[in-house]
Amino acid sequence: MGRKVQNRIISNLPVCQGFKPIGIPMNKFQSNILLIEEYEAIRLLDYENLSQEDAALRMGVSRPTLTRIYMKARKTIANAIVESKGFLIDGGNFELTNDFNKCPNCRRMHPGNRSENKFCKKCETY
Repeated sequence: MGRKVQNRIISNLPVCQGFKPIGIPMNKFQSNILLIEEYEAIRLLDYENLSQEDAALRMGVSRPTLTRIYMKARKTIANAIVESKGFLIDGGNFELTNDFNKCPNCRRMHPGNRSENKFCKKCETY
């Protein structure tokens, strides 16, 4: 039996829940899953231009583990682009560094705790 996967440290949740190709109807839509820790690896390495060592420190993993997470994320995104599929950003083993609250109506995550941030920007409810 292998070791239990440790939680990765995530500082920012994605703004959207995924992507789909233009021109593909929703009833024919196929998608891959991009885990939230894979999203974070892409964000830190490609968007913030951090070195692998710095990104690994931020996520609380070793550099080789970060490389595996990053390569799996690139494979998922490449597969979605080449095969005209979309991808959903969801799941994984992670813990958040910032306070977030979940809207009870649409279940979207928002920064800040519930008492500070009561308005949901997605479904526009309190």
